[in-house]
Order: sequence, then structure tokens, then C-alpha cells
Amino acid sequence: MKKKIGIAVKAKADALEKAVQLEKWLKERGVEVVFKPNTPPLLEGNLKDDKPRAAKDISCVVSLGGDGTFLSAVHWVNNSGVPVLGINMGNVGFLTEAPKEQLFSIMERVLSDNYSIEKRMLLTATVFRDKNKVASHTVLNDVVVNIGTLARITHLDAYVDDNYLATFKGDGIIVSTPTGSTAYSIAAGGPIIYPQLETIMITPICPFTTTNRSIVLPDSVTVKIKIRKKNSDTFLTLDGQIGLSISDEDTVIVKRAVHDLNMVRVQEQRFFDVLNTKLKWNSA
Repeated sequence: MKKKIGIAVKAKADALEKAVQLEKWLKERGVEVVFKPNTPPLLEGNLKDDKPRAAKDISCVVSLGGDGTFLSAVHWVNNSGVPVLGINMGNVGFLTEAPKEQLFSIMERVLSDNYSIEKRMLLTATVFRDKNKVASHTVLNDVVVNIGTLARITHLDAYVDDNYLATFKGDGIIVSTPTGSTAYSIAAGGPIIYPQLETIMITPICPFTTTNRSIVLPDSVTVKIKIRKKNSDTFLTLDGQIGLSISDEDTVIVKRAVHDLNMVRVQEQRFFDVLNTKLKWNSA
């Protein structure tokens, strides 16, 4: 059966050039190539998730860029189960498997099915307005509820399985996966979670009360977020790919998705080595 490879590429000259080289290399080997459309982020006013999706018969999607490009590839794949391989074209890349210099040697292994799959849990975020579902999307990293354009404190009530947890006063909160613990959450002071653990983490952003800290929860819980005060300028962002304004009339429900992401692994790369490399823990 003829293989089909998808390519998601960052809109930068070096990444685009590498994508052209990869397309030629694959076609010379009889592989069909499909490019992910470069669609803009999904914003308020276009809540219907009608973006093009990757076909289920694609063998693998190759992401050429950084973590942002990888996340866009994940959203393109959606729940199809198509594996995603990340090739780092930039600097920090927790989600990418290898640097661009190794692209073609890795692709040789992909074409011969000489790779492994690493499962990463996903979250589903759903917005209800007057008990009507107005948006629902799947994320790999995080669901962020934070202040919008005005510099003012937002008040967010958080519930775990309908049990009141706390009212977070500050710039907002992040609900993340273990994979997302090294994204926005780590910048907000959240802990690093080993990516194969099955947990959901809540991290406050610049909390007004310093006793508000991150909390790590089992993946079986449902997290509910409501805005306490009216007229709050509050925004919901999903993986940095989707965003919409929300108000006190809205309820955000976050829980584990029914499917996982299949990440392509072709080399032995320990998570702790990645941390040392990306965060430069052992630099002099």
C-alpha cells in the first residue's frame, strides 16, 4: 500500500525550504505528500471548528518548526490517531523529536516503520453558555483562562467534580496535561510533571493571594471554571491555537479526552536529558 505523509510547516523561510526538500525526497521514493493548510488561529466569531482535518489514511504527520507548529499539527490530526513526528527548526522544543539535521535519516526509519509510539494524554475543553454548548476542542498542552486587554484582577471559581476548590484571584489559571507542564505552566511557577503520568494540573497565574498554589489531580476528575464577577475582561485560550472571550454567563468544563496523541519516537531520548538540554540545568 502506498504510503502517505502529511507535512505541517512553520511559515518561515528555513522551514519552508526544508519542507520543499522533504516533499521532493518523499516523492522520489513513491510517497504521496499532503500539506497541512496554513489556516489562521480560531478566534471569537468563528467558534465552529470547521478547519480541515488530516485524512485517517495518512501514515504519519511531520511537523517542521517548533512546539507551536507541533501543536497545530496535533489539532490538524484531531482524533484520527495519525502519529505525529516533530522536527525542531528553532531553539526550545519540548515536543520535537530531533533537530533538522537528522530529518532524512529519521524519515528513512519512518518509511520502514522502524519507530515506536509514545502516548500523550489530551484534554477536552467545552464552553457552555446558558446550558448550550458553544465550543468544544481538544488540547495537548493546556487550557488557559486569563485576563484580556485590561490590567485588572479576574476572579475565577474552580470546581473539581462539582466540589468547590477555590476562587483564584489574579491574572487567571492554567489547566494542563503532564505534557503541558513544561509550557505556560512552568513559566507561571507550576511543577514539571513526568509526561507519561496521567494527571491534570491547575496552576494560578500571578495569584493575588500567595497561598494559591498549583494542585495536581488524577486524570479521572472534571474541572469546572466559572467567572465570578460580571464585566470581567476574560479570555479562553486552548493550546495557543484557539481563543475566545468568555463572561460570567459561561462555564468552562475540562476533562481528559477519550483518545490520546500518538507521538513518533525514533531514538532513545530520556526526559531528564531533554530537561537538561532545554532548561540548561547543568550549564556552568
